[in-house]
Amino acid sequence: MLGRVLKLVVVLVVLGLVGLSGYAFLGDLSPETAPQSLTVTLDAS
Repeated sequence: MLGRVLKLVVVLVVLGLVGLSGYAFLGDLSPETAPQSLTVTLDAS
């Protein structure tokens, strides 16, 4: 009985790692971009 539970946990961990790595490679993890502008005042004195 304990062997089956351990085997189930190992299978779930492996499937979770496969799913996580698949999402990392195929999912859109890039941040949203937005135009930014900043006004800079230079003191010429």
